[in-house]
Amino acid sequence: MSKKSDQKMADRVNNRSHRPTSANFMRFIASGWAEPDSKLPAAHPVASFAAARRKAVAEEFAGKVVIVEAGSLKTRSNDSDYMFRAHSAFAHLTGWGTATVPDSILVIDARNRTATSTLFFRETAGRDNEEFFSNPTIGEFWVGQRPSIEQVGALLHISTRSLSEFDSYSCEFKDGDVVRLGEEGSDDRLLEFVSELRFVKDEYEIAEMRKAVDASVRGFESVAANLKHAIGHPRGERVVEANFYGTARVEGNGLGYETIAASGDHACTLHWIVNDGPVRDGDLLLLDAGVEVDSLYTADVTRTLPVNGKFTPQQRLVYEAVLEAADAVFAAAKPGLKFRDLHSTAMRVIAEKVSGWGFIDISAEESLKPENQLHRRWMVHGTSHHLGLDVHDCAQARRELFLDQELKPGMIFTIEPGLYFQPDDLLVPKEWRGIGVRIEDDVLVTESGVENLSAALPRHPDDVEAWLAKHS
Repeated sequence: MSKKSDQKMADRVNNRSHRPTSANFMRFIASGWAEPDSKLPAAHPVASFAAARRKAVAEEFAGKVVIVEAGSLKTRSNDSDYMFRAHSAFAHLTGWGTATVPDSILVIDARNRTATSTLFFRETAGRDNEEFFSNPTIGEFWVGQRPSIEQVGALLHISTRSLSEFDSYSCEFKDGDVVRLGEEGSDDRLLEFVSELRFVKDEYEIAEMRKAVDASVRGFESVAANLKHAIGHPRGERVVEANFYGTARVEGNGLGYETIAASGDHACTLHWIVNDGPVRDGDLLLLDAGVEVDSLYTADVTRTLPVNGKFTPQQRLVYEAVLEAADAVFAAAKPGLKFRDLHSTAMRVIAEKVSGWGFIDISAEESLKPENQLHRRWMVHGTSHHLGLDVHDCAQARRELFLDQELKPGMIFTIEPGLYFQPDDLLVPKEWRGIGVRIEDDVLVTESGVENLSAALPRHPDDVEAWLAKHS
């Protein structure tokens, strides 16, 4: 039997370390460095918009201290972490985006009439500190040189301090004065408010959403150009996924969510993200993907593409039914319409289609009644969701505001009806089984209707075929 080690388990992660620790090395590593750049940057364009958002929070929580945490690094495995992404509320209220340092904290002190905001973050370790080269979380050798406290303050136009000062700064706060959003728990009212604050996008957000959608369009173009390499590959879906991911990393921060690259009957699995199947000549490929840009805003677009460039008559029939449902929503959407009416508009078309095809034994009108809803067998998901910093944005908003609110200029959401005929669905003819179609666009509410932000990607089946031929 082996002898039991006296070393604590928590310390064993350092067993592989070969870090030098001699006094001579410590003196040497701390010497001979140029002075870091201390030039202050100009304020980022987001600064004034983020300040207005913080002002809204301060007014809603007057008399309180609002604490919003960016979040910490999450362990992927052992001592490896996932790529860090700040909490969406923190990103919205600071505008820091991908540059956000893990464990940062935003404090909005609204106890006085003139509310003040302070951003706390952990700066990189100085060259006079062993952590400069030894600490993989804050050491410059590991994470690179971060901007100074002063530089971040100038960039975001906000009072900025070292995270090491937060405890002493916050010790004066009375428990009853603090509302918090963080990993250890969040105030429900605060979470609700900052979610609802994102319903209507400001000018900066709209511009970032345009960037995200445009980058996603280029991702779809990359997929189309390389679709031939997916055909016949045992994991052709991953060839598709990899092509979109490459564009997402080059054009932005990465993916806004896990890509759905669903070929054949995998398209009938709504959240098919395994993407380990083949892509066959004659299949439809349902690609649901979006690029997240450096500001952390994301697109969410779906196109259903014939792999060989041509829809079969059966595929086209299903596709045109879904397109008709989407077009009906586009025609109805305008300021003043209730959000829930987007879905009911699409469902009327879907009900008429499946009733007309004889898949249900009642009329479309009967099926649309709340006590029936038989047509939903072939489209169980919703037609629209808000879009922004989260792919399903504003998700903590009150239900009555989410569904019953009227559309307002500046809102951005998806329009995404679909039809999915499962491969084992005995209620439809055999030739329908395994066909799944979804068409999803990102739209901006204007003063008179909606603008299709993803219109650069074709929607009509003839245009889809011509687009595939152009990019093949």
